[in-house]
Amino acid sequence: MAKEKRAQIQLKCEECGKINYWTEKNTDNTKEKLSLKKFCRHCRQHTLHSEAKMKKSKK
Repeated sequence: MAKEKRAQIQLKCEECGKINYWTEKNTDNTKEKLSLKKFCRHCRQHTLHSEAKMKKSKK
């Protein structure tokens, strides 16, 4: 079986620490943590959002 290249990640606000966004990234192309400037509805301003650890779901 092929290795899955896309991984789901959470984007957490650097100012307030709340998780606002979920997205996917290609693990083959992007080895380092992802950081994007996005709008935080809790801070009500554009702030830096960085990749956070995903919690494992029970199945």
